[in-house]
Formats: sequence, C-alpha cells, structure tokens
Amino acid sequence: MKITASYCVNPDCRSPQNKGNDNYCLTCGFPLVLAQRYRSIKPLGQGGFGKTFLGIDQLLPSHPYCVIKQLYFQSQNAETNQKIIQLFEQEAQQLERLGIHPQIPDFLAHFEQQNLLYLVQEYIAGTSLSEEIWKRGKEPEKKIWQVLIEILPVLQYIHDHQIIHRDIKPDNIMRRGEDQKLFLIDFGVSRVFTETAMIGGATIIGTPEFMSPESTRGKVLPASDLYSLGVTCLHLLTQESTTELFDVVEEKWHWREAIPAGIYLTYSLKKILDKLINPSLRFRYQSANEVLEDLDYDFIKMEFQISTNVTQKKTSTAQEKLAFLRSNPTEISSKSNNLASVNLNPNRENIILNLDNLTKFLRYHNWKKADEETAELLSQLKEKKMGKYLFNSDIENLPCEPLKLIDQLWVEYSNGHFGFSVQKQIYQEVEGDYPKFCERIGWQSFRSSSEDSDLSFSLRSPRGNLPSRRWVGGYSWWKHAQILTKKLEECGI
Repeated sequence: MKITASYCVNPDCRSPQNKGNDNYCLTCGFPLVLAQRYRSIKPLGQGGFGKTFLGIDQLLPSHPYCVIKQLYFQSQNAETNQKIIQLFEQEAQQLERLGIHPQIPDFLAHFEQQNLLYLVQEYIAGTSLSEEIWKRGKEPEKKIWQVLIEILPVLQYIHDHQIIHRDIKPDNIMRRGEDQKLFLIDFGVSRVFTETAMIGGATIIGTPEFMSPESTRGKVLPASDLYSLGVTCLHLLTQESTTELFDVVEEKWHWREAIPAGIYLTYSLKKILDKLINPSLRFRYQSANEVLEDLDYDFIKMEFQISTNVTQKKTSTAQEKLAFLRSNPTEISSKSNNLASVNLNPNRENIILNLDNLTKFLRYHNWKKADEETAELLSQLKEKKMGKYLFNSDIENLPCEPLKLIDQLWVEYSNGHFGFSVQKQIYQEVEGDYPKFCERIGWQSFRSSSEDSDLSFSLRSPRGNLPSRRWVGGYSWWKHAQILTKKLEECGI
C-alpha cells in the first residue's frame, strides 16, 4: 500500500507531520520507522504515561494497520529507569503468553528505542462504549446484558492466565465496526506503570472512578476487574460520573435513583450489578465464571433477543472436525479461528492440536516463535511431551492432514519461502544429497550444540531455511529429510 504521511513520535517534536517516504523527521531528525518496520501515520490519543498512534507494519502489506503505544519514562534516575524496563519486559512476555483470543487485540511486538518504550498491537476499527448513545426503554438493559455476556468470558480467560487488566472502563471496551463484536483493549500499560509509579513514590495509576476500593490501596485481584466492569455498566446506564453515585459517608451506592426516566431494568440485572460493585471483597463475585453462572440465559434470550451462545462451548465429533479439515484446508489456513483446535484421534478425545498460536506467529513474521511452536505441534502429533525429539519411525507415522495444514500455514505466510513442501522440493532437486541439501537451505550438515546457530529467522535467509530440524532426533537423525520427503509425497503435499 502507498504511504502518504508519516508522523514523528518524538515527544518534543514541534512539527511532527512528514511525508510518507521520509525515514527521518525533517524537523527534529527522529527516526520515523520503529524497529525497522513500524511507521506512525497519525496520533490516536494521549495520556499521562504516553501516546497512542495509528501505525503501519511495512513488512505486512496484507494486514498493515496496527496501534503503536509509546510509553514515557517517569524518572530521571538511571536505576529506576532500568527497573521500569525490566517490569516492561516481564509484562510484555506475559502478554505474549496470552496467545490468541478473538476479543483481545493481538499483541505484536515490544521494544525500546531511543530511551522510549513501545508496545505494538492489532488495530481494531470501531468505537468505544463511551462514544455510544443509548436509547430508552429496553435498549440500555439489552446492551448491558450484551456487555456482560461478551466481556465476562474474556476476563475469565485473562484471569486464568494470571493477568489482571486493572483499567476496565468504557474507553477500553471497543465495538468493532464490521461485526459489532466487543473487544477488551489496553492490556499491560496499567499493570506496568502501576508498579513503576509505586517505585517512584507517585500515586497509584488507574482511572479513579472505576477502581475498586482495594485497588486504590495497591491490592488487585480478579474481583477488582469485576468491580470495574460493574461500575462501567453503571456509568453506561446513568451517563453520570460514578463518583457521584457512591455515598462515602454511608459507604453505599445510590445508583438506582440516577437511572434516567424511561429506562427500565429487571430485578435480575439489578441484583447482578449490586454484587459486582459491592465494596466488600467478601460479598463480591470472586470470578467471572461465578457471574456467568448467575445469568439466566433462557430469560435473556427470550426477553431481549440476545444470542447467548458466546458463553457456550461449541462441540462436534472428532470425525466431523477431521472431515471439515480435509474438505476445507485452504479456508482454515487463512482463517484459523474457524477451527481453533483439531482432534487428531477420534478414539482419544484429549489429543487436541491448537493452531492459533502458530497462525499468529506466522502472520506477524515472528519466525523463531513459529519454529518453536511447530516443534511443539509435531510432538503433540505423536503424543510426546513438549520438547521431545521425533525419531524417523515417528516421522513415517505422522498424520497427513494436520501436517498438511502446518505446511500450508508456513507456505502461505512466507509467500512460498518457507515450509516442509519447500524443503521437499529442494531435497529432490539435489537428488537426496544431504550435505548439498543443507548447503542450499543454509543448515550445517552436522548437528550443532545450538540449534539456532545456522538460523537467522528472517526472509533474507535461504529459501527452505525454516522450519528447522530442532524436533528431529535419534541415531540416524540425518535421514529425516529423506523420510520426511517420502512422507510428504504419501500425503500429497
């Protein structure tokens, strides 16, 4: 795509607007391309700890738009700044471990450049709940039920991964324009800077009117996020600052009196909201699942015409999944969320191959992570523990359909540069000469003590360099290329 403008991210730049093909700001000389791939094109917002920009990933023309979050250092002390970077790295790694969720923007990258910290995430085109205007009658309650039904499973997911959001509010719940799906955004920033602010002796960071009582004292739990979600619902219903709805003398909420005339709420919703916003942890919901269990889905579906299947796991037999995989390999490779997991053995319901992470890593050209994930998936195919080698006999018995799908993902996202089928073609071109094969694809012909020593994890590396052979083992490990080539032919790959 043609880039018509660049926006300088230097906080001190007086004239940040630049042409799209400039690599350095004409005003201050600051680099306009971050981490050799991300270019800011316009600002999206600004807060006390940094700025947010709409950006373009220049290495991904098919999915170019992203959000670049620039985070400021809060101290001039070198030791404190080093601690900030350390916390930032820890939080970024934790966000990476979240994997893929259909209602959380993909976490793409994190890095430090010229004493500034950056997070890069998927761009969600839509509007936040704070920008919506709600009608009277049943419409507000319908929207509240929708918020609870869609956001509570997301909260349970992140809490299961030991992550607490800390800043749930209407601004951080986005409604995607194309399908009206709700997304929870702004992960990581609050947690990182809450801890760093405490180091510097500053006040605890958050949005005060949505924070739970324990959060204001520096203690956060999953129930703290539930409190913030409940307060968010109060704000959406009343359109008032929630600080005006709580009596600090009596320590009681008086939100029902603030509901505008013409808005009607059922007893069921009022009861759930009261428990979500209870100031006492003892009497508040402790987990998102507890709230979901209290929802009367039949009533909600009948009264408000809201689909509640978002909270119900879709099930199908192993045979149905494999049949769909065989008949739609291309569709699945392009849209992996259509089939997040594949049952590999109809007789063993617990053997599941999840392809979401591999798709995510390949989509954003994180070749090293994709290579490691491929090795783990191949171990799963043979029911081996993660990190265990596959021997030649294992390769001979790999199931064809999952192997085909893994190869399709590699070939598709590398534009034919990487993949098992690419390696097979090269192996056949050198007529099965393993040293020549290794020379062509950039591998050493012997096993190195470090498997990554002959890998650059870049599209500049030789064709066929990835996936690596980190998953190969046994006494005759060098025969893996011959056996894999034969296996691929049997599978029609």
